[in-house]
Amino acid sequence: RSLAEHGVRVLVLEQETRSKDRVRGEWLAPWGTVEARTLGIYDAIMAAGGHEVRWWDSYQGSKRVGHRDLVETSSPGVPSVTFYHPKVQEALLEAAANAGAEVRRGARVKSIKAGTTPTVLVEVGGREVEVHARLVVGADGRASKTRRWAGFKVQKDADQNLIAGVLLDGIPASDDTAHVAINPALGLFCLIFPQGHGRVRAYVCYPCTTHYRLSGADQIARFVEDAIKGGEPGEYYSEARVAGPLATFHGAVAWVRHPYGQGVALIGDAAAASDPTWGQGLSLAIKDARVLRDQLLQNHDWDEAGHAYAGEHDRYYEATHTMESWMTQMMLQMGAEGDALRARALPLWKKDRSRNPDTFISGPDQPLDGVARSRFFGED
Repeated sequence: RSLAEHGVRVLVLEQETRSKDRVRGEWLAPWGTVEARTLGIYDAIMAAGGHEVRWWDSYQGSKRVGHRDLVETSSPGVPSVTFYHPKVQEALLEAAANAGAEVRRGARVKSIKAGTTPTVLVEVGGREVEVHARLVVGADGRASKTRRWAGFKVQKDADQNLIAGVLLDGIPASDDTAHVAINPALGLFCLIFPQGHGRVRAYVCYPCTTHYRLSGADQIARFVEDAIKGGEPGEYYSEARVAGPLATFHGAVAWVRHPYGQGVALIGDAAAASDPTWGQGLSLAIKDARVLRDQLLQNHDWDEAGHAYAGEHDRYYEATHTMESWMTQMMLQMGAEGDALRARALPLWKKDRSRNPDTFISGPDQPLDGVARSRFFGED
């Protein structure tokens, strides 16, 4: 949309002919809200049912222990935003088309040849055609084929968490508040993100060493049971109605260093899939699009612009990845070692909140060096 508005000829290849509900992240952190405004898509998101969530409530054993005002306490000074993914997908594709981009639905990319003039082989309507481009942008998710075709080397962390999610109606939790509960003894991290009028996307994050998957209608009761064990108030689920599929996926982090080369740029999960447990994926994807947009518009040499984007991406993604690793160790490590770590560090956090960098809420701009790590873990 942004490039088309500036006169760039843009072709969008979208595989789905109709956006449908799948379990995905649907929460923009306050820093992601700012990125959406800067990219120019905030109004489209809100018009498609975007919902501002100003408060962040924390629970332990179903007792509320924190009630944070994100507007007053975050560096961006704005609320977080939730939305229903299928509606926003359609709205953004429509915005791109209205700006002058050509959008082809039902398009299946078969291969990509990177190079000075990259080439995409795509099948549309049963016919294969080659498209030559100045730049190819791959936004095809965690299982990205673009990065494989373009020769990017993927790095991965070990599996740690499984993330189960489902869309629910009839939830009486406050509509302007994210409800978050952690039970370190069980390795459970449970979240409720309201989308307005009693509809929420609920998640249960649990250890990958657990030998079950919360997927399908017959697992709804167990999902609710785990959410309550994690600390979510049971009354939130007493009248819940299922409004979408229940599915579970691995939260393993996978990324490429320097996600640009030979006329191909990667953005979003294709470039770096963060751990969804910590809710940074959407904000990162929008920041990727904004940073790449800015570089392309200010530099006629798009190869140079692509490399500049990739360098900036690596910096902010490294900060996000580092904080996710620290938080997983601190909050979800089970057993005596995890208990000892929390017993040492959390009382220090309570006295001085700056020991826990506000990366997930305020953004990945704060450097996470050795001093920050020592203070985070209470080792100083």
